[in-house]
Amino acid sequence: MAPRKRGGGGRSGLSFIFCCFNSSDHPEITYRLREDFALQAMEPSLPMPGYDELDGMFSELVDELDLSEKHREAMFALPAEKKWQIYCSKKKEQEENKSATSWPEYYIDQLNSMAARTTLLALEKEDEEERNKTIESLKTALRTQPMRFVTRFIDLDGLTCILNFLKSMDYETTESQIHTSLIGCIKALMNNSQGRAHVLSHTESINIIAQSLATENIKTKVAVLEIMGAVCLVPGGHKKILEAMLHYQRFACERTRFQTLINDLDRSTGRYRDEVNLKTAIMSFINAVLSQGAGETSVEFRIHLRYEFLMLGIQPVIDKLRSHENSTLDRHLDYFEMLRNEDELALSKRYESVHIDTKSATQVFDLIRKKMNHTDAHPHFMSVLHHCLLMPHKRSGNTVQYWLLLDRIVQQMVLQNDKGHDPDVAPLENFNVKNVVRMLVNENEVKQWKEQAEKMRKEHHELQQKFDKKERECDAKTQEKEDMMQTLNKMKEKLEKESTEHKNVKQQVSELTARLHELSIRQAAVVPGGPPLPPGPPRWSYASSAGIPPPPGAPLGPSLKQKNIPQPANALKSFNWSKLAENKLEGTVWMDVDDAKVFKILDLDDIEKTFSAYQRQQDFFLINNSKQKEAEDDTLSSKKVKELSVIDGRRAQNCNILLSRLKLSNEEMKRAILTMDEQEDLPKDMLEQLLKFVPEKSDVDLLEEHKHELDRMAKPDRFFYEMSRINHYQQRLQSLYFKKKFAERIAEIKPKVEALSRASKEILHSKNLMQLLEVVLAFGNYMNKGQRGNAYGFKVSSLNKIADTKSSIDKNITLLHYLITILEKKYPKVLMFQEDLKSLSEAAKVNMTEMEKDIGNLRTGLKNVESELEYQKNRPQVHGDKYVSVVSQFITVASFSFSDVEDSLIEAKELFLRAVKHFGEDASKMQPDEFFGIFDQFLQSFAEAQQENENMRKRKEEEERRAKMEAQLKEQREKERKARKAKANGEDDGGEFDDLVSALRSGEVFDKDLSKMKRNRKRINSQNTDASRERPVTKLNF
Repeated sequence: MAPRKRGGGGRSGLSFIFCCFNSSDHPEITYRLREDFALQAMEPSLPMPGYDELDGMFSELVDELDLSEKHREAMFALPAEKKWQIYCSKKKEQEENKSATSWPEYYIDQLNSMAARTTLLALEKEDEEERNKTIESLKTALRTQPMRFVTRFIDLDGLTCILNFLKSMDYETTESQIHTSLIGCIKALMNNSQGRAHVLSHTESINIIAQSLATENIKTKVAVLEIMGAVCLVPGGHKKILEAMLHYQRFACERTRFQTLINDLDRSTGRYRDEVNLKTAIMSFINAVLSQGAGETSVEFRIHLRYEFLMLGIQPVIDKLRSHENSTLDRHLDYFEMLRNEDELALSKRYESVHIDTKSATQVFDLIRKKMNHTDAHPHFMSVLHHCLLMPHKRSGNTVQYWLLLDRIVQQMVLQNDKGHDPDVAPLENFNVKNVVRMLVNENEVKQWKEQAEKMRKEHHELQQKFDKKERECDAKTQEKEDMMQTLNKMKEKLEKESTEHKNVKQQVSELTARLHELSIRQAAVVPGGPPLPPGPPRWSYASSAGIPPPPGAPLGPSLKQKNIPQPANALKSFNWSKLAENKLEGTVWMDVDDAKVFKILDLDDIEKTFSAYQRQQDFFLINNSKQKEAEDDTLSSKKVKELSVIDGRRAQNCNILLSRLKLSNEEMKRAILTMDEQEDLPKDMLEQLLKFVPEKSDVDLLEEHKHELDRMAKPDRFFYEMSRINHYQQRLQSLYFKKKFAERIAEIKPKVEALSRASKEILHSKNLMQLLEVVLAFGNYMNKGQRGNAYGFKVSSLNKIADTKSSIDKNITLLHYLITILEKKYPKVLMFQEDLKSLSEAAKVNMTEMEKDIGNLRTGLKNVESELEYQKNRPQVHGDKYVSVVSQFITVASFSFSDVEDSLIEAKELFLRAVKHFGEDASKMQPDEFFGIFDQFLQSFAEAQQENENMRKRKEEEERRAKMEAQLKEQREKERKARKAKANGEDDGGEFDDLVSALRSGEVFDKDLSKMKRNRKRINSQNTDASRERPVTKLNF
């Protein structure tokens, strides 16, 4: 819709307008610069300051206006002269208004003193005018004073003073101009977001405002209705208005809600005869109540509320109001009828009818009966009618309340949402339709659903089992195929490499043979038949001379420079490290570390201050080692044997449990063993259990003796007998189990080997780690004296002792915290060393002894399978026996995979030994889990200390930020925005709430919906020209 302009060219340069709908529906309050923007004709009395200073002064002025970013930019885009003119004009106004009336305390005292006088009878006319003038002055101040005035008024509970005054007024005051002015004060307070939020959050404000409808003062009624109608458009306000109207029903002793409004709408005598403004305000309020809140989306809610108005006889009143021929009033009447027609059309579509005569009980009943016919709900519908026949029908007593209760229950069934909330003010407390319906579900239906669900669950379980089995088969075949292709590719690469090497070696041998043959011919030609040459003196090579041990007394290591370590003035706390002996430094990282460079960068005075030895504390760490004991009790119930069994009872019982879990017949088991489980019927865990129940020789002998009684044998005995007939059953089972577990075991070992290799490489090549060790060495040499100082290196275990040294200033700060702070300031790149050592945590879990044991078990298992394969190759093949083909293929792939892992382990061990020696540690004693565990623990401690430093830094920044915010808030309170004051024509400059009220009064709020409904109505009328309607719409003023 078009923005509403305000008259008066000499008024304030800013005006507020609102856009009726943001996106599609909801009202929004915005600002704009008026096109008729004008300034007072005045010349600034002071010279204009510089541009920078002027911008700062003008920025403070604009902040008081509380404009959006777009309009702030428009203000700042003005020329410098106009900015200075606006600024001088505003400052002049502020100087003129520096009186007692510019403080909210003055008005609050006046309101309290007025409220204390309960009657106007004792007042002279001049006193009444003075009181009204004071209240009007407050209304103007709430509109025009700076924002700090409104904030102060709210803080001093000025709203409560106004509301108390409204509650305590006598009849004469209620009918006076004072009442209207007080409502105007509330309206002015709601013109800014802070005041509006305060009014809406007040528990009694809307109810007390609604009470003012009881007055006969038409201006007061119009002001109240405009406020309440606008509140309907504010988020959360619609429900408050419905509650306020319910409160007014009790206050005014109405029979139903909205009764007073319809009565006032219908009054046409006396002062109400030509009072169009009141009737317009009532209709705009009714339309806002019907179309906002839940009415925006719910047809049921609109029909529910509209029926209240129809019961009060609003339709004949609307027909009578047409006689006023007022365009604004007709717009509201059109909207009411158009919305009603749309809703009734939507309702008639549900019943496949052209029109529903809601006044006719017969037609309504027939429609419901037809809808319910032949449905499961029809018996219940008839039951409702039968019981309605039995309801009390007497005119006296509580008869009406029974029907009222039934009416309200049906209302709740229609209105309540899924969460049990009623968009209207709930007429029944703690009545949740959804919970009641849930309790009435038929138990037979529940039972039937449960049975059906159980049947479907069983079918789903069976299908899932079949699917899982097929999926295992596919996975196994796919994995075998991938392993074989990977192995073939590796073998191909290895073969090509070896072929190339063989070719090169063969060529070199051929060349050497040819040269040797040529030399032999030359020697024979030069000295034919001569004596051999005498042996010459021995030739000493560099390699042999290098192997001569040094003479006794010579130094073992390289020459080490004397360290020049600066000494602290006072004693410091010691860093409890472990020095490396000087004779163990050769070939280690410590030969490349020079801590003398670090001393030039470090702030030694700060270290001395932070770690002074005057306040010394010892930390005691208690290490509690808890031991867990596991106890396993196997209780087996004895079972009376009814079948023939020659196997030990306990063993037979355990075997029976295993077979029941396998769910395979003996024939299926036999086929699975011979085919090496091609169909994946035997999971790995079952194979492991089957190995515990291999028939022993004594069992086989007993079973052979009773084989003629096989039918009488128990299930475990028959199983033992069938398995004993398979040649090398135990070896086949072991081979199958090894085959199934091989890929899993390789997958467990390979990541450990790779982690060991990666971690060794990372720790050897990390320059950031080397720089870190250099800084730590400098710290230790500076802080330690005597035998503990003057070190050229330290053991890596000393890294985890850095955190043991605590600061003398703050016991929560350790040497590690301080080290991280120094690194952040002086060596920021060193902090990246954690990213250099990503594999340390995995390598710290590697136990070399266990890994070598696993490799040995794999080697032994492969040899056993190969031996069994040779045995099976040398015996006649049985039909269905696929051991040789399957295992031959497996051995080819597995041997290569194992060789690959074994070679990787050898390479990883070499790298690990290099890494250990690189740091001067004893390679014969240090294991990977211990060595890498030291670094892993240090990394964790480093990260924790780094996080603690960050937390301390954030706390400090938060404290500084809070202090800064408090200072800014204090400053901002001095620069609150101000509203523009009334100009020469005496009309108040409108606020945002005023614009909302004005648009509601004019009906612009409903323009978009009205246009849409008119288009729909024309389309429907063109389609249904012959359709008869109970209530014609020809009266609508289009």
